Amino acid sequence: MTKNILFRADSSSTIGTGHIMRDLVLAEQYSDANIIFVTQELAGNINHKIKEAGYKVELLHSNDVKEFITVVEKYEGELVVIDNYEIDYKYEQILKENTNVKILAFDDTYAKHYCDILLNHNLSADKSRYKGLVADNCELRCGTKYTLLRTEFHQKFPKKVKTKNKNILVAMGGVDSRELNIKIVKVLSRFENIKINVITTTANKNLNVLQEYVANFKNVTLHINTNEVAKLMHESDFAILTPSVTVNEAYFMKLPFIAIKTEENQKDIYEYLQRNGFLTLEKFHLILFKNIIKNEWKLT
Repeated sequence: MTKNILFRADSSSTIGTGHIMRDLVLAEQYSDANIIFVTQELAGNINHKIKEAGYKVELLHSNDVKEFITVVEKYEGELVVIDNYEIDYKYEQILKENTNVKILAFDDTYAKHYCDILLNHNLSADKSRYKGLVADNCELRCGTKYTLLRTEFHQKFPKKVKTKNKNILVAMGGVDSRELNIKIVKVLSRFENIKINVITTTANKNLNVLQEYVANFKNVTLHINTNEVAKLMHESDFAILTPSVTVNEAYFMKLPFIAIKTEENQKDIYEYLQRNGFLTLEKFHLILFKNIIKNEWKLT
């Protein structure tokens, strides 16, 4: 009998798109199962990405656990994957006690969980820090061994051709919550012999403004909802990104980067990168950013 697996995650112009995107990668590991994404229809969501991947979408009207329990019972779910900062230990406990469903919880902030499997697939993941935060019999999946990378990252790339131009990739998250894309492009555009690729999505509330701004530069290309992140990373010499899932991808691609922290949930990865000698900024600071560009990347 086919197993029913429910993914509980949201996306929006506020939440971002990362939860859904990494869940789509994990879903591929359950090719023999019936996958249902249970999500809300929030402003700026990317639920279309779920449908494009061929999965069913079940919409919720709220984040109330009782409503979700009804959906789990409807599909007779055997496994629930929870990837949502708004869902906590108590929510998971109520879900478990009412359905006895197996729970796999994503975590990258070292929060307390009531789950059977905990997944922290980040470069910075530290298994020992979950002691006392999960039950002793909880299966811990931590670190790069479990990093979720889309199929595009496993393709064979041609040898990179050296040119006089430096290719710089800017990836400040699907929604660019701090509106840093324009500030970064403004700084980079003052340097010679560079090409800039900016990655964003339709969940970005300031997309129209960004499109109008980059249209003024011949050496800046905007990539919206791209499926070629790996290709762009392969072709890049440096990247400017957030200490998020994108760091895992850049690390895998051996791409040098500056990580600029934009959200509090990025703190753990940011501190790990800082401790281990990677280029980081706790927040965007114009002078510090310029100095890194000049001194570390030798741009002129």
